[in-house]
Amino acid sequence: MAVADQVKEIFGAMPANLNADAAKGMSSVIQFNLSGDGGGNYHVVIKDGACSVNEGSHASPNMTMTMAAQDYVDMITGKLNGQMAFMSGKLKIAGDMGLAMKMQSLFKRPA
Repeated sequence: MAVADQVKEIFGAMPANLNADAAKGMSSVIQFNLSGDGGGNYHVVIKDGACSVNEGSHASPNMTMTMAAQDYVDMITGKLNGQMAFMSGKLKIAGDMGLAMKMQSLFKRPA
């Protein structure tokens, strides 16, 4: 499957993979800027235990995650450790670091 298709599939599955308990009481916007083949910009709005995914950039996200599309797919599918990606510079995070740390508990890994 092409990286672009995998990226679209991951973002498409996000609302279903949201851990509603972990997202309870949250009101956050996460911007994803994915570069390279299959990349694109998406923002995910998490509010009151639900999430919506939108293409494009948000005017004022709480956190922005920047990485190559292939690395993002590898991270979501468990081939790339998120902390290792961050330490090695493959993953860049701007804004709310607490929200970044919470990402793993917010979303179940897609099957």
